[in-house]
Amino acid sequence: MSSTADRPPAATRAGAPGSFFEVLVAFLRLGLTSFGGPIAHLSYFREEFVIRRRWIDEKGYADLVALGQFLPGPASSQVGFALGLLRGGAAGGVAAWVGFTFPSAVVMLLAAHGAELAVGGTGAGVVHGLKLVAVAVVAQAVWGMAASLCPDRPRATIAVLATAALLLLPSTFTQVGVILAGAMAGFALYKGDQMGLTDMALSFQAPRGGAVAALVAFLALFLGLPLLTLATDSHAVAMAEAFYRAGSLVFGGGHVVLPLLERAYVPPGWVTADEFLAGYGVAQALPGPLFTFAAFLGAVQGPAPNGLLGGIIGLLAVSLPGLLLVYGMLPYWDRLRHRPSARAALQGVNAAVVGVLAAALYNPIWTSSVLTGADFAVALLAFAALVWWRVPVWVVVALTAAAGTIVAAV
Repeated sequence: MSSTADRPPAATRAGAPGSFFEVLVAFLRLGLTSFGGPIAHLSYFREEFVIRRRWIDEKGYADLVALGQFLPGPASSQVGFALGLLRGGAAGGVAAWVGFTFPSAVVMLLAAHGAELAVGGTGAGVVHGLKLVAVAVVAQAVWGMAASLCPDRPRATIAVLATAALLLLPSTFTQVGVILAGAMAGFALYKGDQMGLTDMALSFQAPRGGAVAALVAFLALFLGLPLLTLATDSHAVAMAEAFYRAGSLVFGGGHVVLPLLERAYVPPGWVTADEFLAGYGVAQALPGPLFTFAAFLGAVQGPAPNGLLGGIIGLLAVSLPGLLLVYGMLPYWDRLRHRPSARAALQGVNAAVVGVLAAALYNPIWTSSVLTGADFAVALLAFAALVWWRVPVWVVVALTAAAGTIVAAV
């Protein structure tokens, strides 16, 4: 007879139900305190739901993290959504997403309403400082992701070629092309590698009928929104399509959404380059998912709908693809993740993502922010503070914004 200590947590055995408000409160607390980006978010989730609350065991949690990394979209939000599904079904998934996203989304909407104030004097210096924060944070992401996702010569080569392609032919089509090319290269180079597979099956699944409906909805929106945009003059449809496309094509975390959103919003004049980079800098100082940057863009844009309605449309449209894919893939993930071909393709995709991020570091981040030697010094100090001195991101943002004010005044 097995002892009680040997049994897995109740939630792992049978998907023990939890209330909507239980899940909401748990994730709201994390949404208020989870600084540091998606990797840090996943660590917070493990401590809260594997160690403390025991909603899922260690191996089951590792499977969810793998699913979040395999699919496009914000990995930490997708893992949180899956944990909410585990605890409270579809309502629990919604509660998890709302709780984790709401705090930073509210701050980003408030920042959008105050953005027009930061156009001159001290405000201009703060904006410039926030743009330099973006340089340091994206450089940190490239540094860390290159070390973990490009540990050998073939994957480093994929990343370098992806960077070169995007710098020579900058477009959304090139970005999609380098990701697909990375997948094909990974399939060719790494098929047959075991890559640390586990034999443990996922301890819960979404209903198969609901999963199929979610996948159909994802594809219908992905194909239908561009057609609807062409058929109408509605800016609301056009912005929803731009956000939905960005959320559907982002691999590797929230930072990689930057070039997609920049190309969708800045060239048409919906937002200025300064507004774009200032909002991105503000997002670095906040807890929770970086995708709440979409709420800022939707609210601050010139064409209507903007303000609160535009922010809500942007946030929902950029988040929906990842959530639909997680819900739809849960019943199939356990079998798919054991196929060497899928794991191999993922190695190439991740390497290509490093190249996408490196290209974004140069254009638009570097070219729009580092204009003088003083700018470079501030960005370098911010980078060192993040990478080597382990200063919290929000402290670096505050100090760099102050430094930007000083540099602008000199």
